[in-house]
Amino acid sequence: MDEVFNKPLMEYPELLVLGTLMLVGWFAHAIGSYTHVPRVTVLLVLGIVAGPSALNLIPSEAAIWFPHATHIALAMVGFLLGESFAGRELKKSGRTVIVVSLGETLGAAVTVFTVVMLIQGDLIIALLLAGIAPASAPAATLDVIRENHAKGPLSKILLGVVAIDDAWGIILFSLLLVSAEMIVGKGTPLLEIALGLWDVVGAVLLGIIVGFPMAWCTGRIKKGEPSLLEAAGFVFICGGLALVINVSYLLACIVLGATVANRAKHYTRPFRDIRGASEPFLVIFFLLAGYEFDITALKSLGVLGIVYILSRSIGLIIGGGLSAKLSNAPSVVQSHVGWCLLPQAGVALGLALLVSERLPKAGETILPLIIASTVVFEIIGPFITRRQLRKAGEL
Repeated sequence: MDEVFNKPLMEYPELLVLGTLMLVGWFAHAIGSYTHVPRVTVLLVLGIVAGPSALNLIPSEAAIWFPHATHIALAMVGFLLGESFAGRELKKSGRTVIVVSLGETLGAAVTVFTVVMLIQGDLIIALLLAGIAPASAPAATLDVIRENHAKGPLSKILLGVVAIDDAWGIILFSLLLVSAEMIVGKGTPLLEIALGLWDVVGAVLLGIIVGFPMAWCTGRIKKGEPSLLEAAGFVFICGGLALVINVSYLLACIVLGATVANRAKHYTRPFRDIRGASEPFLVIFFLLAGYEFDITALKSLGVLGIVYILSRSIGLIIGGGLSAKLSNAPSVVQSHVGWCLLPQAGVALGLALLVSERLPKAGETILPLIIASTVVFEIIGPFITRRQLRKAGEL
């Protein structure tokens, strides 16, 4: 018996570790209900505490699950966001979603570029941080809305905005990365722009191509039969093909969801199935995201990191608010939508890694700064989002 309890944690079966992670997710939900702290924030903090930065409770082998959990969770999140962005409600809020997403993208980029240039004067760093700034964390935003059953104009617009703003962000980042490479005399501009466009256009085409047969199949089996198998199969195939052809799998699954929401006769079934099935994957995703965060990276923020955090926040708040006003969105959207867009995670880290590959010297500054700032945005951002939804009366 002593041998069982004295066994190193990493030697326990994966099934036992997975079961523990599921119960931790349930525990985090309970904590959130009592403390009014978003489940995302609780899960991330628990992941950090259990990770190598603190108590080191999670086996190091669990880190290899993170890419798979990320792909599965974000594929499902993308599919669900597709219904919100371009489902049957598009005719009512489509213009507002597009204007607000463009406004907050440009607001964040312009503000970060201007402030970094004024304070540090480094054109390359300013361009690259401006390109990364608009990237959001759709999984965290969706989880806050779902956890609190938020309903209303702000929630509806917010889901649409986080579904599309990463597409604008990828295009803008590609252009600014090319500009930075031209300044330092590296890279082939046309090739870099083409790769950025392919990332977006290829994802849109893939989502449509997979979406049409999925829309045709949806609802053709009898009610009560395992439609989850059908829905999950199409979603995972779409995400997997996106990884194979090297386009944004998140955007491809968003377009897949939008296509099904518009073309399928019984379109509610697959979204209901995926919504229920995504819970365990989201829990693992957020816990392991916390595990992956190196809390000691916060030491590397420095003045530039604080400037980036503040200028990105100001740009999103002002850009989102002004563009919502320009599109004649409801006053509750104008007042709160920018505040709800602060979470930032995986996409920003991916762009920072790309900077390290293409411009290693700039990457020495960019990568640790983005790693540290995402810890701040991902922990505090969902809390602010929940607070704004409460102020808007939508919880």
